[in-house]
Amino acid sequence: MMTDSQTLACACGQVKMRLAGPPVASVECLCTSCRAAAQILQTLPGSPRIVDYKGATALVIQRKDRVEIVSGAHSLRQFRLSPGAPTRRVVASCCNTPVFLEFTGGHWLSFYTGLWPEGARPPVEMRTMTSDLEDPSVLPDDVPNLKRHSLRFYALLLGAWIRMRFRNPKFSVEGELNV
Repeated sequence: MMTDSQTLACACGQVKMRLAGPPVASVECLCTSCRAAAQILQTLPGSPRIVDYKGATALVIQRKDRVEIVSGAHSLRQFRLSPGAPTRRVVASCCNTPVFLEFTGGHWLSFYTGLWPEGARPPVEMRTMTSDLEDPSVLPDDVPNLKRHSLRFYALLLGAWIRMRFRNPKFSVEGELNV
């Protein structure tokens, strides 16, 4: 494991995670699922805003084998838009801070960028799923605006999985978030 690491925490500091090494990617997702989940999660008392003015959810993708929950795992709760949804969002129930989202079977976690101090957030590399927006032409052209996930996006994930020797560590979350 790489020695270069950073510690992130929920808003109240009870849940702490250590991330080692550089992220796989830093993206803004504009899919319907992320926007719908954000609308729900942002109604929780004290929850920070998850989507920006463009409707984007900023996420930093990290290999699971480079993530350690240091403290507060008992406060993590999962939320799915529907019982069979392939994506779960994990929230620190102590302060309703969204922590990460995970795709069923995925070898990575996508951390909400609100966990980073303002000046320390990794810069956005691309926007994905812009075709889910009613009018994607309003997006700035500061980074690639991809209609779907691109070949480069999948190559980054595959490269990370190869370096992980095709392992997929599990992150158990004890409870459900009832919204």
